[in-house]
Amino acid sequence: MLGIFCKIHYLIFSTFTLSRLSVTIRDMSQSAPNSISANESANRIFPSSDDGSLARVQGIAHNINGATCVDLGIATRGNLAAGQLLARICMADQANISLRLADSGLSWATAMIDVATDQPIVACLGSQYAGWPVQTDDYFAMGSGPMRLARGREKMLEELSLGEKPNVVVGVLESDKMPTPSAIEAIASDCGVNTNQIRLAIAPSTSIAGSYQVVARCIETAMHKLHELKYDITKIVSATGTAPLPPPAKLGKSIAGIGRTNDAILYGGVATMWVDDDDESIASIIEQVPSQASSDYGQPFAKIFKAYDYDFYKVDPMLFSPARIVVHCLKSGHTFAAGQINPNILIESFA
Repeated sequence: MLGIFCKIHYLIFSTFTLSRLSVTIRDMSQSAPNSISANESANRIFPSSDDGSLARVQGIAHNINGATCVDLGIATRGNLAAGQLLARICMADQANISLRLADSGLSWATAMIDVATDQPIVACLGSQYAGWPVQTDDYFAMGSGPMRLARGREKMLEELSLGEKPNVVVGVLESDKMPTPSAIEAIASDCGVNTNQIRLAIAPSTSIAGSYQVVARCIETAMHKLHELKYDITKIVSATGTAPLPPPAKLGKSIAGIGRTNDAILYGGVATMWVDDDDESIASIIEQVPSQASSDYGQPFAKIFKAYDYDFYKVDPMLFSPARIVVHCLKSGHTFAAGQINPNILIESFA
């Protein structure tokens, strides 16, 4: 059953404007220069006891079959710093990610996660997208992060010509269990590396860190939706996203955790994009992007999931996108927007 719960993030996963981002946007190319791979970029921020970063995120490091595996929410409580780091690893450190207090008028949120990137394709679809079901006889988790580029077996990666052969592979596993030796062997085999070249960070969706990294996927869900709609996402130059950080679900309550993190994006997420395209192309697709374009829109995700007998494949895949999308056309200077925040459903979900 855990496999079904985890697999929902396979497709998972701004009324806010850039000026409302609490982060000061730096040149994101400086955080992950093109001269190094996405995996190498992520490896530079991977937590270590040597520099104190492991202690700051309350992580516990394990050597499993030669691989370095860091627990950020299973046997450890974790914290917000762990969530931010997990999200940065997921995006190969090619984005600015921060947490800010929500406006006083937003009764359904106390904190918002803001993300900004100038490398949306590699950061979101090449790295962050949870497109790798890591499965063996004794283990299952949804895999994300730049290790997917080393594996390179997903249809989307092939369509976008994304891949690399790094010296170290770095990934994130969404699971309430640490990986088994067989899982490490499978990852090494798929990525073409030795087990001692693997770095993994693990956290369940019910943990602070796990919730944080899922909600940080606001841009990614919009990018994936646009790709599924056959829009040329290479036209997207930069993007920002914001969504509320929900209260964590009770440990062991995977459905509640999945429901709240999905709802944060489906009903509270806003993605803004700067696009080098014509007005006509943007106008023809903008209304299809927000979650409200789906026939399954309108209830907390936990209820939708239950109505389909917890069968993820029965849920309309077009549901998984932000509540609102804003697109700035660089060629014309015009702005297009569709969708809206739904506070009533967020209140019901988070309560």
